[in-house]
Amino acid sequence: MMVSATHTASKLKVWQIKIALILAGFFGLLNETSLNVALNVFMTEFHVSVDTVQWLTTGFLLIIGILVPVMACLIQRFSTRKLYLSSMSLFIIGTIIAGCSSSFIVLLTGRLIQAVGTGIMMPLTFNTILVITPPEKRGSALGAIGLVILFAPAIGPTLSGLVLELLNWRWLFFGVLPFSILTLIYGYVYLVNVTDLTTPKLDILSIILSTLGFGGIIYGFSVAVDLGLTNLKVLMPLIIGFIGTGLFVQRQLTLKEPMLDLSPFKYPMFTAGIILIIVSMMTVFSTMLLLPIFLQSVLALSAFASGLIMLPGGALTGIMSPVIGRLFDKLGPRVLVAPALIIMAVMVWFMAHISASTTIVTIIFLHCCILVGVSMVMTSAQTNGLNQLPPRYYPHGSAIMNTIQQLAGAMGTSLFIGIMSATEHSYLKNSVIVDSAQQVTAIISGVNNAFSIGVLIIGIGLIVSLFLKRSSNMTLTEH
Repeated sequence: MMVSATHTASKLKVWQIKIALILAGFFGLLNETSLNVALNVFMTEFHVSVDTVQWLTTGFLLIIGILVPVMACLIQRFSTRKLYLSSMSLFIIGTIIAGCSSSFIVLLTGRLIQAVGTGIMMPLTFNTILVITPPEKRGSALGAIGLVILFAPAIGPTLSGLVLELLNWRWLFFGVLPFSILTLIYGYVYLVNVTDLTTPKLDILSIILSTLGFGGIIYGFSVAVDLGLTNLKVLMPLIIGFIGTGLFVQRQLTLKEPMLDLSPFKYPMFTAGIILIIVSMMTVFSTMLLLPIFLQSVLALSAFASGLIMLPGGALTGIMSPVIGRLFDKLGPRVLVAPALIIMAVMVWFMAHISASTTIVTIIFLHCCILVGVSMVMTSAQTNGLNQLPPRYYPHGSAIMNTIQQLAGAMGTSLFIGIMSATEHSYLKNSVIVDSAQQVTAIISGVNNAFSIGVLIIGIGLIVSLFLKRSSNMTLTEH
């Protein structure tokens, strides 16, 4: 049944819908990073190699990257309730399969089914919140989503480390299962349809090109972390990915009814927001990857201890995201974004100078400041960019932003690990005697250089922030 968004928005209990969406997205993205610290456990349990076990993380990202661009079309074809209930049901089914798995292939199957559920939920969450929230209050609403995007992935490894310390690996799945079921029940009770349904054409060729394009790029950059960018197993997926993406874009521009309408890029604040999201996601992934390496390899801390050190940053982000959203509603983007980027640049610059003598307190402080800065930028960029779009572009704008987040995360991972590895290799190559002390020094040098590049990337965002202005589709006409 077609439901008018404007007719429904005045009657529905908006916060109950938001809670249903935020909880679902939280568990999905929590699960995205929760297995990172358990890969060695799975290697031992199922007798698989490093290359094989990494499909638990690479495959998850791959499914999301492939599915998200298609979601703009699905959101217009299917009701909010159908997509939500399907997403949560798939996530729960995948969780049960993974938790009960007796072989690696069954575990991977469950993991990929979980990814399908998460891939449906994130664009749906963005689009639904845009529909039910007036532009002047979207900062607060999308700020709450910051709890999902930044907080959940940040605490995932820490919680997983705790579970593995106290229980066995199956509880990584069984532990989240009852909460997921309760979330499904909550959504079934309180979620209503809020979008106007249409029947856009599902273009099969666009789906194929999207799969090859975005899938190739995400897979290529993901495996580049271990193999290096010059490896043929990396270059081939990247080449196929970029060609596929180019052909996908070309086809969307020529179709009368594109599967993913790229018209949002005609709106300058949306485009500026995309650039700032790329900067933010690359900064987040640089800290999520480089800090654990530094803490474990240089300061000789355990994986669980490293997770505890990074927990305050994630927790503070979760607390601050809704506050930052409310500040955006009052102050607009420029007042928040430029100062946040300056803070990020300064803190990442200090990260580029950490050493074996750097205290844990200093690292926690720097990490907290960086993540709060990222939260300020992400909330402002997403809200201001989407606010400029006419309602008919909400599904497409949401899908584009979520796709870009996945691509930026994959590229950031490859870039920063690549810089660190290249620096480390160069340092050791020029060393006469390679002992443990030299190896530690090489790692420090690699981490420092990688963070230095991070400062330059943030600088690009700072330039873009100078052109930001407050936008609202209430003042725009649809073209």
